[in-house]
Amino acid sequence: MVEELVTAGVTAASAGAVYLMAAARVVKQYERGVVFRLGRLRPAVRGPGFTLIVPFVDRLRKVNLQIVTMPVPAQEGITRDNVTVRVDAVVYFKVVDAADAVVQVEDYRFAVSQMAQTSLRSIIGKSDLDDLLSNREKLNQGLELMIDSPAIGWGVQIDRVEIKDVSLPDTMKRSMARQAEADRERRARVINADAELQASRKLAEAAQQMAETPSALQLRLLQTIVAVAAEKNSTLVLPFPVELLRFLERAAQPAPAAAQQSVPATARPVPEAVQEQRPSEAARMDPDPEGSIFGHDQIRRTAPPVTPS
Repeated sequence: MVEELVTAGVTAASAGAVYLMAAARVVKQYERGVVFRLGRLRPAVRGPGFTLIVPFVDRLRKVNLQIVTMPVPAQEGITRDNVTVRVDAVVYFKVVDAADAVVQVEDYRFAVSQMAQTSLRSIIGKSDLDDLLSNREKLNQGLELMIDSPAIGWGVQIDRVEIKDVSLPDTMKRSMARQAEADRERRARVINADAELQASRKLAEAAQQMAETPSALQLRLLQTIVAVAAEKNSTLVLPFPVELLRFLERAAQPAPAAAQQSVPATARPVPEAVQEQRPSEAARMDPDPEGSIFGHDQIRRTAPPVTPS
């Protein structure tokens, strides 16, 4: 009798141990357990720690609540300004309702991935190329809203979405490089022109100051000579002061009047009446080839009449 009781006790203990092993479950801290009893969802979600279920009746499914990093495959599309690009992104999401993530969608990871790809294609078609390259924050927010709207019903919360890379065709890259180079050259020319304008203003002020003080120009000339001589050059070019030329020009202006006053009487021009009375030198020196006295007649006609005393 005692042996039968011992045997029954051992059998019951073994059955209890087997039942306990079959019913015992351990849920980790970052997980939640969703229990289905005969296919029906139990309202209580099992928290982290040790828990028991009914063997062969209940089925426990664990759901990870950690943030999931999911890369979105590169999607090729045409932007609003008709440029073909390839864009890939990264989606960060987590499960906030374990029961909905199991019941409402078959595979929430696959669903989020497909929704992210579709939303990324839609964002590419609605955006310009400049927005994809320089205004990514706004596009990331719009992409997050597009994915998060249907994901709320799946018990999934989109933490953030980041556009990772934008691939452009080689022809577009070359065009953008030429545009950037032209823009930089334009800015360089504008800066250079602005510098020339400022320098011209300063030079005008310096010229005005030197015009008021002529000795400043001479000091500036000496300073230039010192600066050039410091380079140990074999040839030294000295600029000729403009003020010296002006001085010489002012000094040469009264010269013609003084010269006219100092000319002797013999060198002064003879009046036209006297010139007409004097016979020409050619008439006196060259007689008529036919032997006539044309020259002497001309002398007599041109000679002034003699009045008797």
